[in-house]
Amino acid sequence: MAKILFLTTAHRYDDDRIFYHQAKALKDQGDQVKICSLSSEFRGFIDGIEIESYSVLDKSTEEKTRVFERVCDSFQPEYIICSEPLAVIAARKFKKKKKISIIYDITEWYPSMRMVESFSFPLKVFHVVKFFLIQLFAGWISSHYIFGEETKKFPLAYFFPFKKSIILPYYPDDIYVHKQINTLVPDKINLCYTGQFSEEKGVGNFFAVIDNLRKKKPDLNIVILLIGGSKKEKDKKYFSGLLEKYKFENIEIRNNASFEGFTKSYADADICFDLRTMNYENHHCLPIKIFYYSASGKPVIYTNLKATRQHMDVSKFGFLVDPENYEAIADNILQYINNPELYAKHAQNARREYEKHFNWNVIKSSFLNFIKNP
Repeated sequence: MAKILFLTTAHRYDDDRIFYHQAKALKDQGDQVKICSLSSEFRGFIDGIEIESYSVLDKSTEEKTRVFERVCDSFQPEYIICSEPLAVIAARKFKKKKKISIIYDITEWYPSMRMVESFSFPLKVFHVVKFFLIQLFAGWISSHYIFGEETKKFPLAYFFPFKKSIILPYYPDDIYVHKQINTLVPDKINLCYTGQFSEEKGVGNFFAVIDNLRKKKPDLNIVILLIGGSKKEKDKKYFSGLLEKYKFENIEIRNNASFEGFTKSYADADICFDLRTMNYENHHCLPIKIFYYSASGKPVIYTNLKATRQHMDVSKFGFLVDPENYEAIADNILQYINNPELYAKHAQNARREYEKHFNWNVIKSSFLNFIKNP
């Protein structure tokens, strides 16, 4: 039995990747597992996993570092899995003292645009360079890497090619999946969007597509399901403006579901969407909900991003599109409406692809082996 510690700043202690997949897999094989997060308050045990979590994201770097250092010293882990550069850097002292492994799990594009969006142009460039160098420093400290997808291997895999790594995608465990393959009802379609209600994430593109669809087929009963919300004030104003502009009649807006209930929350949906904007960062980030939609048996219409193309053949169960070509996307939806056999084929293919390729059991053993035998 090994003592394994997860350190994360921005992810919650009950993050789906960290808690529900990685930590539970390690706990189930007999390891002693602890998670320390800096984004919410909780101390205790959940399903045999120790949690020591603090809401200190707004504190100084020094204070956040001290929290991680204190947890390392008290828990005395044999392996540390970190999700961000700060966590890696904070574990550096403990690594030096105990000669342990630090595994850096790279799931976010770093630096992300949101980290520098508040700065003016000259300062923006400076901070991009600064954060890039911090990422390289974290990569140098780390013993090994886990990459969430192939497109996130830059820059660390290129600067440190001698360090061992694996690709560990965000595949769902079947115990968290509610399978519901629908049969299309004539003259009706149920369209679903989940996530942040923001311009960058594509909710505006989603609304524009529906507006185009209702103009093309006025007699079609379009049911709209939105699950999520807006975090920033500018996004709340943007979303309110969309609702006022389009005035859709049959629309339901729900708050985010719990992780365990996520796939049930959109069970009635016929097609699931992700029409986020095309930019450099998005091209290198795989929208992970596609695996859950696939597992549920839902055809998808997604932005044609590089990361998505590299990882899967979406044509088997949906369409990759230009998110701003609303007319073409509306025509994709009409293909399903006019050809229910195509819809049924894609729905069955979605579930089949998940069962064969995109489920946690396919990759769990490689994760468990890598942690102790990298």
